[in-house]
Amino acid sequence: MKNTIQDKAKLVNSVFSEVYNKYDLMNDVLSLGIHRIWKDKFIDWMNPSRDSSLIDVAAGTGDIAKLFSLRNKNFPKVTCVEPNEKMFTKGKNNLVNFKNIEWIKSKAETLPVEDNLYDFYSISYGIRNVSDINKVLKEAYRVLKPGGRFMCLEFSKIDNEALNFLYKQYSKTIPLIGKYIAGNSQ
Repeated sequence: MKNTIQDKAKLVNSVFSEVYNKYDLMNDVLSLGIHRIWKDKFIDWMNPSRDSSLIDVAAGTGDIAKLFSLRNKNFPKVTCVEPNEKMFTKGKNNLVNFKNIEWIKSKAETLPVEDNLYDFYSISYGIRNVSDINKVLKEAYRVLKPGGRFMCLEFSKIDNEALNFLYKQYSKTIPLIGKYIAGNSQ
């Protein structure tokens, strides 16, 4: 089991190291831009106030942190956590003008932050890439203030049979599109 976890971590890191520069473009093409609407709704559900704090784990290029920050005129404290070196650098460079956003290079399973520090913990399209979901959830609970909210944006099973069929057919094209756009079918 441990080899499988280590193999997954290496694979995920390798893929993100290859696609980091075209990650946002790839998401736009693969979702037909809909991921931007979902992320905006994600922030709506949070409904952050000016004094809210967020830790965004698996922050990627920083889009959730940026939306959260802009929602309240760049007042909230935001911490982005990203384990992949190239994605970390890309995200940090994307948000260099946001002085309220700090970046930490770390895995989601071991966050180097204090207990009870954040009002919101977000992870968008990243929980599937962690090596130990139980450790991630324990860390989320640890770093959230009492009454804080865990927010996870992720794909799920489609209950509608017709839509599920269409999605499965479309999913078969995703590796081909990924290879064409980012040079990696993984």
